[in-house]
Amino acid sequence: MAFLRKLFKWLVIVIGLLIILAYLTDTDYLLKAVRTIYLTGHTTAYLEDYKKFDNQVIENGTPQPWPNHKKYNTVKETSDLNQINASNGTIAYVIIKNDSIWFENYYDGFGEDSQSNSFSMAKSYVSGLMGKAIEEGYIKSLDQPISDFLPTFSEGLASKMTVGHLSSMASGTTWDERYYSPFSIVTRAYFDDDLEKVMLGLKMETEPGKSFKYSSGDTQMLAMVIEKATGKKLYDYLTESFWKPLGCENSTLWQVDSESHDLVKAYCCIASNAKDFARFGKLYKDHGKWNGKQVLDSAFVAKSLKPVYPDGSMYGYGWWLKSIGDKEFFMMRGHLGQYVIVEPTDNVIVVRLGHSKGSNDTVGQFTSDIEVYINEAYKMLGE
Repeated sequence: MAFLRKLFKWLVIVIGLLIILAYLTDTDYLLKAVRTIYLTGHTTAYLEDYKKFDNQVIENGTPQPWPNHKKYNTVKETSDLNQINASNGTIAYVIIKNDSIWFENYYDGFGEDSQSNSFSMAKSYVSGLMGKAIEEGYIKSLDQPISDFLPTFSEGLASKMTVGHLSSMASGTTWDERYYSPFSIVTRAYFDDDLEKVMLGLKMETEPGKSFKYSSGDTQMLAMVIEKATGKKLYDYLTESFWKPLGCENSTLWQVDSESHDLVKAYCCIASNAKDFARFGKLYKDHGKWNGKQVLDSAFVAKSLKPVYPDGSMYGYGWWLKSIGDKEFFMMRGHLGQYVIVEPTDNVIVVRLGHSKGSNDTVGQFTSDIEVYINEAYKMLGE
């Protein structure tokens, strides 16, 4: 018993010293990481981790439920789809044809109204809010320097950085997109309670606007620019610009760094469901119109869905672009395989949400699971 008391005493001392060391070395964000992620058995952010963080509510307006297609759920999943759904932990798979729900199914205890983390699908919303801010005159154009809003970036290469560079992932900063390193800036940004301070500490690596480099930091800076330009919190701007006008059926949550600083994690972390996420894909499919009303400028939508840089043919302004055969897809994508995939010519939207995108966890590139979700949807549709 004396040995156990002594051991416990030393454990308390060691833990105390580690906590002090974390604060002295400015790595105290790791304490939140351990508490919210690692001690729960996860090695990275996960679908329901939003419950562990501070959030702001995005209220819905008058719900506009999706109509069911006349062939609603008349076809079951293919064997290949069942296999990948099981192996990758799919929680929602929805096919929308001609703006009607053609197929939907939910797994692992999740349902049609269950909330789960969007991860980087949020980037498409932020880019859309940038377009809205330009349309409403808060931001002059894609070419406006971000230093007009964030004076920290007013010298040297940083002074050349524009609003458009942030949306197209070409800021030239030193941001390093490493999800599984506890010491990466991605991890710090996810757990730090003062996200603005983290972002303003970024340095320049290359000249902005020269090439595509996938960077969550770019979207986070873009959100800060939009908030400075509009004078509105981003969650409020999303509510009034898109969430209510698009008739989302459920209110949602957007993670913030802390109650005191109240800055959204703009590169990720909207907690919603498959059919409400799909609405943003429909808005872009329909050139910015919703029920006949122009919600977002059609010229901006068209520009968003075209490649910006020769070495970034897979990315426009906030949207991923992919060709498969003679079909052209644009999509929202998020960590662990969150997808809203749109083929406008066929008027098809495929939504997949889940726990994993498989063994290939490459960042900033298309993974093989995407084509499976697309191909099996088309097999089910008989197209």
